Amino acid sequence: MNATVPIIDSDVRHALKNPNELLPFLKEPWKHQVKQFGFRSPRTYGPPQLAHIDRAYTPKDEGAAADPERLHTFFLEAYGIGHAVLTGAMYGISVHSDPDYSAALAAAYNDHLLERWLPRSEKYKGAMTVATQDPQLAAMEIDRVGAHPDIVQISIGSGSQAPYGQRYYAPIFEAASRRGLPVAIHAGTEGGGIAGPPTAAGYVSDYLQFHTASSHSLMAHAISLIGEGVFERYPTLKIVLAGGGVSWLPHLMWRMDRSYRELKALVPTLKRKPSEYMRDHLYVTTQPIDESDSPEPMRQLLEMTDAENMLLFASGYPGWDFDDPARILPGLSGEARNRVLYGNAKRLFRL
Repeated sequence: MNATVPIIDSDVRHALKNPNELLPFLKEPWKHQVKQFGFRSPRTYGPPQLAHIDRAYTPKDEGAAADPERLHTFFLEAYGIGHAVLTGAMYGISVHSDPDYSAALAAAYNDHLLERWLPRSEKYKGAMTVATQDPQLAAMEIDRVGAHPDIVQISIGSGSQAPYGQRYYAPIFEAASRRGLPVAIHAGTEGGGIAGPPTAAGYVSDYLQFHTASSHSLMAHAISLIGEGVFERYPTLKIVLAGGGVSWLPHLMWRMDRSYRELKALVPTLKRKPSEYMRDHLYVTTQPIDESDSPEPMRQLLEMTDAENMLLFASGYPGWDFDDPARILPGLSGEARNRVLYGNAKRLFRL
């Protein structure tokens, strides 16, 4: 692909060839438990097994997401990716009922990432994972791993027992601010384990409905983070809303600003309009991009919200809803496109 900038992909879902790869990194008594009972990661909804689309997943590169060298060749080089933030899929452990097991599994995953992946290419950057059930343990893990020079982000799942703005989760955001790392909230773990339903109306019957509603929880967390004054307490904190598309952004800005105008007495900690906090503290990944058939509406949407300075290109490779950087946002060009494909991520991840 020809590009004017080296693309930074903020969501490359590298994989394990086998979950047992984590065993050497897992501490006791959890290693013994896993050997005896297997890995336990509750999940309610998942995509069809063979849903990967052709241009991202073909016989020649099958399994590349689980091999550092092959991923470099078949994806990074093929698509002109300058840096790939490896996000994996371990953030789903936050819906498990056992907080100690989840914290131990997160630590094993992070050590595997540091040893088996990040040294294999200078293009690889890491998103460490923490389990949110015990925020104090999560903060300890952020301090343990977050100083590594190739760790550029903290990943948590959107499936949770409560909105993330509530003070229960404060240790996570305090540690993230202390380490200067953005926190990415990934859609896709709602409705499993101890997490709440995937929609405000309850559970849905199939993955199509689940995937369509994936932005709901991200919006709820954003409203909570702003409304609870998290960004007033942690003025350097940045949040990435990942895996829920982008077209909902103006609706959220306008609706929350409207509510704030009439109800600001209820949120005395807020000093500015909600949309201003969004522009200063939130980033949104493009994948899965929700574009219309014509590029013009998306261009107008970005202009209305200044979203070109908030968007991070994400491919979601090798998922079935992978987005090709050469195909997305055809109505965006020049400096605006460069910011989405490169500049915003370079600033956020300090690359």
